[in-house]
Amino acid sequence: MLQLKDVVKQFADQVVLRHVDWHVRPTDRIGLCGENGAGKTTLLRLLFGQSDVDAGKVQLARGTTIGYLPQEGLEHSGRDLFTEVRSALEELLAVEAELKQLEGQISREAEESDLDRYSELQEIFRQRGGYTMEAEIGRVLKGLGFAEEDWGKPCEQFSGGWQMRIALAKLLLQKPNLLLLDEPTNHLDLPARDWLEGYLSAYPYAVILVSHDRFFLDQVVSRIVEIWHGKLTDYPGNYSRYLAARDERVAALRETKRRQDEEVARLESFINKFRYNANKAALVQSRVKMLEKIERIELPPERKKIGFSFPAPPKSGQLSIGLSGVAHGYENKTVVEDVDLSVARGERIALVGANGAGKSTLMRLLAGVEAPLQGEREEGHNMVMAYFAQDQARTLDAKLTVLEQITKAAPFDMVPKVRNLLGAFLFHGDDVHKRVSVLSGGERNRLALAILLLEPANLLLLDEPTNHLDLTSKEVLLNALKGYQGTLVFVSHDRYFVDALAGRVVEVAGQRATSYLGNYEDFLRVKSGEGDGSHSSLRVEQTGAKGTSAPVQSKTCRVLSHEERKATRREEQKRQKKLTQVEERIEVLEQELTELTTEMQDPAMAVDHARLSPLIEKHSLLQEELDGCMERWETLQEVIAEGEVS
Repeated sequence: MLQLKDVVKQFADQVVLRHVDWHVRPTDRIGLCGENGAGKTTLLRLLFGQSDVDAGKVQLARGTTIGYLPQEGLEHSGRDLFTEVRSALEELLAVEAELKQLEGQISREAEESDLDRYSELQEIFRQRGGYTMEAEIGRVLKGLGFAEEDWGKPCEQFSGGWQMRIALAKLLLQKPNLLLLDEPTNHLDLPARDWLEGYLSAYPYAVILVSHDRFFLDQVVSRIVEIWHGKLTDYPGNYSRYLAARDERVAALRETKRRQDEEVARLESFINKFRYNANKAALVQSRVKMLEKIERIELPPERKKIGFSFPAPPKSGQLSIGLSGVAHGYENKTVVEDVDLSVARGERIALVGANGAGKSTLMRLLAGVEAPLQGEREEGHNMVMAYFAQDQARTLDAKLTVLEQITKAAPFDMVPKVRNLLGAFLFHGDDVHKRVSVLSGGERNRLALAILLLEPANLLLLDEPTNHLDLTSKEVLLNALKGYQGTLVFVSHDRYFVDALAGRVVEVAGQRATSYLGNYEDFLRVKSGEGDGSHSSLRVEQTGAKGTSAPVQSKTCRVLSHEERKATRREEQKRQKKLTQVEERIEVLEQELTELTTEMQDPAMAVDHARLSPLIEKHSLLQEELDGCMERWETLQEVIAEGEVS
């Protein structure tokens, strides 16, 4: 449906795409990966037609429609939310308007041509989902986190993150043949990400996206395209498979390059040795030509294993921090009420919930930044806290350079590690000598987080620490936090990050804070009501701020053990593998049948029964096999769907 032919794109002396040939199939789900500045956004703009190629061609199949969600520059105003989103269905609304016009005409005088046109339009309107249009708009808005009471609000009242959601809702409703999404999970909370993940997984057309959310990439894409040094490299499978396949490919490339370097060295040695020997002139020229023909292998940049470990925290008491009977709010609006939450030493707790539910408010209460309107906050013995707020960057000194700022804040024994840490958070080379005053908002946030991680605290409170981090930086932070010996409470909308760290999930919703044992996957399983009532009851206990024990959640289902989860995943992977194999066989059979049908339709076959008869028999056998494959495919789909529901 889309093809790049010998495409070149550059900015000044930087070549972003170098003679690229690439194609996108009608149902591809592609994740674009590469270092910052590699050209991911540039490629999306080229595909959308927002930027021109310097050489080569971008070819689109006839009838292809493209939708593009950029990272920024999105703004909607002048209409209420529902009307703005509804306006995306322009063609459908035009059909609806013509239907209403014809209804008026027919009610006055029923012309046969009007009746025919009305019948035709009704069928078009039905096929395109006109009669379920309002319900579909509501489904998409709810999925992206808009409350029903927000539907009538003017669009200009929504902040930047919500403006992005409005644009995304419009794109999803339009259902273009090719959906281009640049960081669609930015500003989305976990419930909205979960919904979008499911929506895109079932999207009937092609999707190309850039995301720094590893879990999202693993669930949505079936093909990774890496941009490096102006070239595109395809890897089948999701992001996790790409990481393994890339390492294998780079290892093979490195070995091939070693052999090539040896061959080049041997040729150059011969040339240098006999360059001025007349008797060897022909042999020297032969080697010079051989050397010129060698296409030098270029290796992708080696991914540096940046290690960072926290300073050893001082020992604290059994209770790290606790809230008892807490209520809090702003301007007569209650945000949280009757909250009991105690955090024991060594716990790793993730606060989850929709945007605006009160997660940041709860973090500020735990940090003591705000005093509760009601209830008590209690600190444990010898508690030393480090708190990272979403607006932490405001604490930086604009006059200092990046290196000066972090060195000033670092304990003496951590000073040798600051360069490593800055590299982990995307400050490379001369970036460390930039003044804080010239840093972007994202850069300031990254610097503030790096500084906070140097503090020898035994309680870390992190509110959205993964914002503005790329996949590599998230991995560095994640590995460091896994080795952290203190207590951790954090908010993150990155599912992979939460799953890897959390030992308890606290859901903030409906002005309450409810605890669930396990990580986010366990939380979702319990929320979905998994279990038939015969399982042992899950009862999450929480030590109160005064040392009392209070039940906070009771369910008639249990969290699966680690081994059970692994066994379930193995079975899911086996079924998915079988499904992929069947799909691949179906594709081969359909292609063979198409080629066979074309051959059988040759007019010469009509009089050549000797050739036609075996073709008919082969066609029958292939069709029989295809029918069997389709039945197996449907059965596997049903089994997988039942597994997902359960």
